[in-house]
Amino acid sequence: MSKYKTSGYKGSYDYSKSEEREGRSLVRFKCGLLNTIQDVLRQRPGWVEVKDEGEWDFNWCDVGWLRENFDHSYMEEHVRINHFRNHYELTRKNLMVKNLKRYRKNQERDVGRLEASKCDFFPCTFALPSEYHLFVEEFKRSPGSTWIMKPVAKSQGKGIFLFRKLKDIMDWKKDGTRSEEQKDAAQVESYVAQRYIENPYLINGRKFDLRVYVLVTSYVPLKAWLYRDGFGRFSSTRFSLSSIDDRYMHLTNVAVQKTAPDYDPEKGCKWQMQQLRRYLTAKHGRETVETLFTEMDNIFVRSLQSVQKVIINDKHCFELYGYDILLDQNLKPWLIEVNASPSYTPSSQEDYEMKCRLLEDTLNVVDMEGRLTGKEKRVGGYDLMWNDGPVYREDVNVETFGSSCFTANTHLGCVNDREKQLRQLLKPFPGQKRM
Repeated sequence: MSKYKTSGYKGSYDYSKSEEREGRSLVRFKCGLLNTIQDVLRQRPGWVEVKDEGEWDFNWCDVGWLRENFDHSYMEEHVRINHFRNHYELTRKNLMVKNLKRYRKNQERDVGRLEASKCDFFPCTFALPSEYHLFVEEFKRSPGSTWIMKPVAKSQGKGIFLFRKLKDIMDWKKDGTRSEEQKDAAQVESYVAQRYIENPYLINGRKFDLRVYVLVTSYVPLKAWLYRDGFGRFSSTRFSLSSIDDRYMHLTNVAVQKTAPDYDPEKGCKWQMQQLRRYLTAKHGRETVETLFTEMDNIFVRSLQSVQKVIINDKHCFELYGYDILLDQNLKPWLIEVNASPSYTPSSQEDYEMKCRLLEDTLNVVDMEGRLTGKEKRVGGYDLMWNDGPVYREDVNVETFGSSCFTANTHLGCVNDREKQLRQLLKPFPGQKRM
């Protein structure tokens, strides 16, 4: 159970009266994680937890469980699970880049160079060891530039380091300071070498990245939702390229930052997305920030389209992705990676409440209880971003039809009046259809 108080977080509705529970069948859930998601599932009205081999309707599993069990499980029509079978096509660093490169090449062939240029939102990246020779050619074209090396399947900043000389990669493999276990892993583990973004946008001299949440409920047709809340994750040390060995300066992962000697758990190292959007708007003006957020929408949609044909679509599956976006000094957003299991472990009470809202709204969209019509453009803090094509806001003037005045139905970093919206959208549970 979380150490954070649940008093600040209440579900959208309070069904305390036992008579309101009667006549409504239960949703049996299984949960493989011991953090915020478990709190949210346990507090959801009419949901009961099943242990081990019990039959379930809803499973929030980790990817290990998925790998071992998915192919051997028969699932009835109504059952839902929180990953697609081969989610790693987007969430492993090397596969994400491979799929994006292929997608960009196909776009250039089919629609032209201008359209393909809209895919130029990820840094120059090579898979090692398979693309080592291509990497060396590119490396020699820009001597003195900084590169970053990342294991393809690790998270939380593990195994990442920066380098400027080819011999640093060789030295790293022979480095006597590494444990035998790390050296063994180094021999077999795939890495990506990625051009390091040397001109990140700084606030108070510090580097940060954005964590944004995108929920995909179907790949065929593609249906994706963008959550209004998210956060910026800051490094604790002022940025400089003079030292490339300082992890606290260059890596913004919370798992790394909270081990910094001067880390303050009360302050944390996060800004809420609303705070960040207000700061950028005050500094650069509304129009510039609107453009930035539109370019981020482009990243979300095109990255999903790049794997749409390779992901095994399954009506039982949904996926809540954590996108990591870095801004450079020109306010250009770069896609760093996509996480299949973004951390739901909170770093503060505020963070806990935000993640509770996110997870509760994820359950509202997945809608095990059958309370939605399927035509909603907004559910709580989620806005429907793509539904087999772009989704536009309701307030579009019909007379502008055919012009470029349509505005995307996305509100990242805007006010999240989710409780009011949910009260209007979701009527209290009537007698629910038996599952």
